[in-house]
Amino acid sequence: CTAAGEFRAPRSRSRLTEYLWFCLPHVREYNAAWDYYKGMGPSEIEAHLRNDTAWQRPTWPLGRLGGTRRFAPEFLRDPLGMLNDTPLHARRREGNRQEASGPPPELRAALDVLGLDWPVEQPALRARYKELAKRLHPDANGGDRAAEEKLKDVNRAYSLLRQRLGAGRATRARAEATAI
Repeated sequence: CTAAGEFRAPRSRSRLTEYLWFCLPHVREYNAAWDYYKGMGPSEIEAHLRNDTAWQRPTWPLGRLGGTRRFAPEFLRDPLGMLNDTPLHARRREGNRQEASGPPPELRAALDVLGLDWPVEQPALRARYKELAKRLHPDANGGDRAAEEKLKDVNRAYSLLRQRLGAGRATRARAEATAI
């Protein structure tokens, strides 16, 4: 054949990284006639396929690699307590009971300013803030200085609680994304 040999094909099963170069019609003919398992018996083919499923790596039966030492729960380190016998929902309820016992010290004053009880949810926080902001706004009080100072305290308390409850993360992320 006088056509350019642009297509490669392996020489043999034992020399897969050495190639013969053919034109397209002849490489198709070569590949159609080529048999990787030529000269191997059924048991050899089976052994080769089994060996190939683990990428020609040695394997062991499960449970025998580590010797005779049995598993014991003490072998595990569980600093977060994820593997203890208490179900996850029970741990959550336990955590909620701790939250219900009282607010963190840094939030007590903010809750008192807004007149809210712990634990507080985002919708209740927002509703109470709107109510106080409307009532204490200088336009609604004829410029009363005491109401203006109280509104500043309400704003600070709302900001602190909002940050603590995780509200506004998406808003901050959007603001940062638009600033870039």
